Amino acid sequence: MFVALALQSDLTGFMVCNLLVQLAVFAAGACLPAHRTGFMSYVDVAWPWGLALIGVQVLAFGGLDSPVTVATAAIYLLMGMRMGAWALRFMVFKRLPGELPRYQYQRRRWERDGFRNEKVSLQVEIMVQCGANITVLAVPAALATVRPAGLDAVSVAAIALWAVFWVFESVADLQKARFADRTRRDGVRRTCDAGLWRYSRHPNYFGQWMQWNGLVLLSLPALIDRWPHHHIVFGLLTALALAWISWTTYHMLVHYTGAVPAEYFSRQRRPDYIRYQRATNRFFPGPRRTTHQ
Repeated sequence: MFVALALQSDLTGFMVCNLLVQLAVFAAGACLPAHRTGFMSYVDVAWPWGLALIGVQVLAFGGLDSPVTVATAAIYLLMGMRMGAWALRFMVFKRLPGELPRYQYQRRRWERDGFRNEKVSLQVEIMVQCGANITVLAVPAALATVRPAGLDAVSVAAIALWAVFWVFESVADLQKARFADRTRRDGVRRTCDAGLWRYSRHPNYFGQWMQWNGLVLLSLPALIDRWPHHHIVFGLLTALALAWISWTTYHMLVHYTGAVPAEYFSRQRRPDYIRYQRATNRFFPGPRRTTHQ
């Protein structure tokens, strides 16, 4: 996928520059700290700041003339800086107290799959996320650097979709933070089932997934515009890459570092979580189910 994009002359500069930027960010922000401490959690610093830097590169290569280019850059910047600021605050300024639960769960996968060298496994897992920023997650950004200047109906709808679900994710995080503060003051440990959390066990993850789908939609006009001017193989691989964004982010947010690892520990730590699981959809928001246990 990387080669197919980099071989398109108008995308070569962006793809090569992003390759070097992401390798530098992940080496300094995740690989070296992981090697020194044994914590994979530092990838949560490198990954979002890598996204933010994709936004900076979109502006550097695409300029400020196209509203779609500016909108795409802003989306990467807002998504990356929002997550990156939390990661810096929690893991750097407050000092990471230990491995995050989702990466504790990852070690169980390594055991199950027979991986015995933890130092190597740490670096491989970090580079998987680095590879995502270099390839599939950078495709909308690359296309935005060569996008025509005008806004069309699809672009407006895509930007609106992204904005709605950026607010959706932010509201979900705020509701959970307030719920956690309230239960902490009351001295109880309860599962958050307030607001959006009544309809999905992970509304913040769902909101993030829909934001990526908004970016895919924003990229479709550029894909269609370029189709007659490039070899069909390049066009098909670019289209496949856009479709893969939706699948990759869904897999990440549900199975890889999202819902499944989080719920493994939630079931152990909160007695009411099993009942919450029975009553509430895991990912897609929907009506609560009646449960008698």
